[in-house]
Amino acid sequence: MRTDSSPGTLPAREHLPAGDAGTPVLDVVIPVYNEEKDLQPCVLRLHDHLKRTFPYAFRITIADNASTDTTPLVSQRLEAEIPEVKAFRLEQKGRGRALRTVWSASDAPILAYMDVDLSTDLNALLPLVAPLISGHSDLAIGSRLARSSRVVRGPKREFISRAYNLILRGSLQARFSDAQCGFKAIRRDVAQVLLPLVEDTGWFFDTEMLVIAERAGLRIHEVPVDWVDDPDSTVHIVKTATEDLKGVWRVGKALASGSLPLDRITRPFGDDPRDREIQDVPKGLARQLVGFCVVGGLSTLFYLVLYSAFRQFGGSQVANALALLVSAVANTAANRRLTFGVRGRGGAVRHQAQGLVVFGIGLALTSGSLAALNAASSDPAHSTELAVLIAANLAATVLRFLLFRAWVFPDRDDDQPRTTVVAGHTPSYSTQQPYAPLPQRPTPHHQYATAPQPSYETTEFRAGEAAEQCSWRDATVQLQPVRPTDTDPRNS
Repeated sequence: MRTDSSPGTLPAREHLPAGDAGTPVLDVVIPVYNEEKDLQPCVLRLHDHLKRTFPYAFRITIADNASTDTTPLVSQRLEAEIPEVKAFRLEQKGRGRALRTVWSASDAPILAYMDVDLSTDLNALLPLVAPLISGHSDLAIGSRLARSSRVVRGPKREFISRAYNLILRGSLQARFSDAQCGFKAIRRDVAQVLLPLVEDTGWFFDTEMLVIAERAGLRIHEVPVDWVDDPDSTVHIVKTATEDLKGVWRVGKALASGSLPLDRITRPFGDDPRDREIQDVPKGLARQLVGFCVVGGLSTLFYLVLYSAFRQFGGSQVANALALLVSAVANTAANRRLTFGVRGRGGAVRHQAQGLVVFGIGLALTSGSLAALNAASSDPAHSTELAVLIAANLAATVLRFLLFRAWVFPDRDDDQPRTTVVAGHTPSYSTQQPYAPLPQRPTPHHQYATAPQPSYETTEFRAGEAAEQCSWRDATVQLQPVRPTDTDPRNS
């Protein structure tokens, strides 16, 4: 998992300002590998749909990742015939590698991608990108598992898709419904901060990006889609599923260990009601109470099991002390991560030491209760001991939460000033100036056959040069925008 520094925190989401004249608002990337048959019909259909329905300037980018058939020739021909089409060649395979490379180099404020088979109904494209243009959301995904989605596919793919999403929900606590639908969009300013943290270069790229975005507090918009399975799909289901499970394990391990620097991606400030100072409403109290109750309930069960086991080999006081000690260490670690959101190993020893002090208070309460019970009865029943311990633990739990919240895990915003990472990337537009209207797409109808061949050449370089070896400010890897000085037959 990447732990290198990201360009910085994200600005507040706002309605997209106007870009340079001629710069497309939307860049739709179509990653392809040996798709000589489907590529041209896909691009022509998509181009026709965008011309009829999308109100702003757009670009279609063909990301050819190491095709060995005539796909590169088809890409070049489409680029020559249609001004809005750009061909991009990579020398290594991998859908994730292709998307990261092209998205990193694109100058469009909205970046999207879709599969070449066009299994998803194109009528969902405008609803997909609209929340990103308006500033409502950071990412948008199409969902085949939404209730209003209409999907036609075989039982095998249906089972695999739903099982995979259940695994994501159970292991990574993902709340989005469909990770692998080939229909997604992201704001460019978000992509510049998020993509350096995504390691996968294959099919798991989507899932990893969404999990990191969700854990960082970014807003993901879901659009129900109509989807028809492509019977000629070249995806190897078993191999892809195996790689995805490896990715789930890798990302889950990184999240659990705190090695993923999510603190470098803060949710946009200024447009989130949770950032407002509201009196008499403790910040995060409701969520912390729920988390503490869940952890406390599990810890109590764990404690009772340990007590019953230790009681077989010693007295009640010794069994209680040992069971409480072990469960207290586990309880502190769980509350540290799940209830109070403290990640990484920093301060873990101090937190455990403070937790042991809280443990001492709990030990005094429970031991005192046992002593009082033994004083009242020389040989109390085991069920009576458990009842007394449960009551004592309930009292200790309330005190433990108060001490955890006020002393062990206090609000970090109150203890120290928030560290802000200065963004290393300067957007091409200024948020200080009044916004002009977004660049509009010319309305006259354009015929493919009469279009002059543009002077663009297909860009070729090895995968990763733009995304991994070049900085964000390296202008040599940017996709060439539509120049306002070029002659456009639609304006003649």
